[in-house]
Amino acid sequence: MGSDEGWDSQLSFLSESQKEMITGGGLSKRFSKLPLWLSHPSNIGAFYGFLVSIALILPYIMTEEYWFPLWIYHASLLTFSAAILGLLSRMINATTGRMPMPVNRKILYPMPFIGFALLTLIHLEIASTKLQFYAWVLLMLPGPLYVHMAWAPRWRLLCMVEDGKKPFADLEEVEVDKSQEVSEVVGDDSEIMEVVEGFDSED
Repeated sequence: MGSDEGWDSQLSFLSESQKEMITGGGLSKRFSKLPLWLSHPSNIGAFYGFLVSIALILPYIMTEEYWFPLWIYHASLLTFSAAILGLLSRMINATTGRMPMPVNRKILYPMPFIGFALLTLIHLEIASTKLQFYAWVLLMLPGPLYVHMAWAPRWRLLCMVEDGKKPFADLEEVEVDKSQEVSEVVGDDSEIMEVVEGFDSED
């Protein structure tokens, strides 16, 4: 399970689109290379909470006299909360069987940085403390949302593959004969058929 060759051999019975759904994009592919016990949605959620906690060290040092006990308390709270949300996402997905859904990276990825900047401004008393709730939401939402939408369903599929089950057994893809489909449209025009086949070979 720890190498690409291992995954390829276990996913050989799936189509390319099904493999992509299981392995996902760059971030999910990194997580999928980990042992399943380590990449559990609750652990991924806790890891995100820990990363957010590390980012908060500097604002706490700058604004709090006794910053370390307060930071430890908030870091533990953030990590535990994110882990619980990951566990809930796992339980919900185990019940619903929902497939992974894409997340909008252009919206999701900048959110923690915006939240961190806003929280820093609040600690420096440049921004109003009334914005603190929104700062924490921007900081914490991306991780649990990614786990719920993409990773928890993907982790369930990976577990099924490891157990030798076919995760898409109820959603078998129907392979369409493209040449037959195209021929019905263009008729016997061999030149158009050659152009279409050329495009197919480039995909």
